[in-house]
Amino acid sequence: MAKKIYTFETIDSTNNCAKALAGVFAEQGTVVFAEKQTAGRGRLGRSWDSNPNENLTFSVILRPSVPPESVNLLPLFAAVALAAAVERATGVKVDCKWPNDLLINGRKFAGILLEGSISQGSVDYVVLGIGINVNQERFAPELKETATSLRLATGKEIDRVLLFRTIMKSFEDHHARMSRTHFQSVVPVWTAHTAMLNREITVSLQGTTLSGIARGLSSDGGLILNTDGQDRTLFAGDVTILKK
Repeated sequence: MAKKIYTFETIDSTNNCAKALAGVFAEQGTVVFAEKQTAGRGRLGRSWDSNPNENLTFSVILRPSVPPESVNLLPLFAAVALAAAVERATGVKVDCKWPNDLLINGRKFAGILLEGSISQGSVDYVVLGIGINVNQERFAPELKETATSLRLATGKEIDRVLLFRTIMKSFEDHHARMSRTHFQSVVPVWTAHTAMLNREITVSLQGTTLSGIARGLSSDGGLILNTDGQDRTLFAGDVTILKK
């Protein structure tokens, strides 16, 4: 991982650049890093805003040997690798929230966006876009109650270079282990790193909202939601964990 890194002060989107590089055969582990994105994206068409010189925003190219139906395991892989690195670097406990968020004390500090290319029934490449609130201390009013940063959580400034190196090492280690099982082994690891199971949640998807109990993950990374006494497996949606 990160044997080749493209760095930018300003770019539209690290994911856009990484996809272009992947399309001309950039090798697995290539990273695109930017201090500022003018069109940074989150899931479900949302924007991702990040203060320059305070946070980490980057994308990683993967070329996984997995069938298309297993692609939903890859954000889970990124989440557990990122959680392990942050815990090692800061000592704070990180919770994974399906499908792509990382939380500290119930507040989001990092997100993952997966994009990629599938051709002739196989995965050509995957780009994992990652945004981490590292040293940011102020957030927009609408985010004050739901967002945090590593600096706010620890009370001290974080060395971003050291954190990035720790993350890349964690990605490399987790990839080496989990790719042997086509990433199936990520499911129990992710499950051990979340506080949302057996909790009441709502899932918003395509204009509808489902309520129920989060029971676990399927073998291909879907969320098993028990609603009205029946289990449903979801592969997308915006999750809200209801307070106890």
